[in-house]
Amino acid sequence: MNIIEIVCDTLRRDFLGCYGNDWIHTEHLDSFADKAVVFDRAYIASYPTIPNRHDLFTGRYTFIYSGWEPLPEDEVILAQTLRDAGYTTMLIIDTYHMIRDGHRFDRGFDGWWWIRGQEHDRYMTHPTGDPAEKQRALGAQYLKNVSLRRFESDYFVAKTSTAAIEWLELNYDKHEKFFLHVDIFDPHEPWDPPKWYVDMYDPEWKGGYVLGGAYLSPYEMPFPRITPKLSEDELNHLRALYAGEVTLVDRWVGRLLEKIEDLGLYEDTMVIFTTDHGSYHGEHGYIGKRDHLYEEVAHIPLIIRMPDSEDARGRREALVQPPDLMPTILDFAGVEIPETVQGRSLLPLIRGEEYEEREIAVSSAPLTTLTKSKEGAKRMTITSKEWALLTVRPDVTGTDELGRRMEPELYNLKADPKQTRNLYGERGDVAEELHSKMLRFLRDMGASEEIIKRWSGLPEV
Repeated sequence: MNIIEIVCDTLRRDFLGCYGNDWIHTEHLDSFADKAVVFDRAYIASYPTIPNRHDLFTGRYTFIYSGWEPLPEDEVILAQTLRDAGYTTMLIIDTYHMIRDGHRFDRGFDGWWWIRGQEHDRYMTHPTGDPAEKQRALGAQYLKNVSLRRFESDYFVAKTSTAAIEWLELNYDKHEKFFLHVDIFDPHEPWDPPKWYVDMYDPEWKGGYVLGGAYLSPYEMPFPRITPKLSEDELNHLRALYAGEVTLVDRWVGRLLEKIEDLGLYEDTMVIFTTDHGSYHGEHGYIGKRDHLYEEVAHIPLIIRMPDSEDARGRREALVQPPDLMPTILDFAGVEIPETVQGRSLLPLIRGEEYEEREIAVSSAPLTTLTKSKEGAKRMTITSKEWALLTVRPDVTGTDELGRRMEPELYNLKADPKQTRNLYGERGDVAEELHSKMLRFLRDMGASEEIIKRWSGLPEV
């Protein structure tokens, strides 16, 4: 039995047709979902990119004890566990954070293939431009990295998907069993797909070129993170840029999925597709990623296609999270799940067997960071089947980027899925219950006494 895990970065679930979107072209992922199990209540755990990969590779809620940092040498990890069980393990990525500066997320893989040049990857050294201007440009390294890009096949998602296709062509029948992890940084900002993809969604745009929510000049790339800096037309164009990026990802991931089918791998392979988090496009006043984890960022797509012999498909409503994927993969592979794993196998849920659902999903940036400062500290989000509580520590005194006081927020997700009416002042009983369950969860996951103490109690509003 083989396993292929495909992770995209910054992919909003509500921009996929299989999750209800009716204006963005995602035919390939929608077709994949038709023959798979679609999880409707998947929520992030550790946020953002590197903390999420830490969860995926360890099956743990790493935001409790770890930040944005290299993969610790003492962690029991998925790739090594499968390798020890006789699997050939391969990592194909363009998510440069996983490899750069000794982050070592390649540990445990027999081989790894890094497509260079994403974001601030120190890759290309030309064109250099004026040295003084170069130092001012937040996006200067990225502009150098893509300076030779000419065709759609030169885009990162195309190169990463093609690398995975080529590896499968060479290896699909060479190993008794394999684990392939494909990590695609798109549709992470900057949102700069080929123009014809943008024209699908905003063909009448006559303004300047917008990159990642900001106008792009040769030497400067300011990056507004809040909505008031953009007009309504600019904001709509930003959404078109992101939509074009999503369709670009769909097309090239679709080619990878097509190759999996051409090689007959669906007969004995589990294929997983997911992301680390979403993105804001003006909702709640934000653009891009913020540590305030509303639905647009915290609620993610998760699609798992089982081997054709199992004929497992349909939708599942249980709350699930990224730490569940390592035990699910090991359970499928028939490999003993290490005691260090904190997630739970989704295999019974996938197969329609008895499964004990969790009451809450807890999502957070690293608490090692959020616990240290009380000025401007971000919120932790606790989600149940009906409610979402964005809580802050009682000692927090800061404001967010828009100057709004940091305070708890409570939303009824069934009545108010866009989270526009804060019920914290009206339903303190619900907030207290969710907060109590969160503290119990932190204790069960081994959180330090310092963290428990700092997050005990809800602030008054």
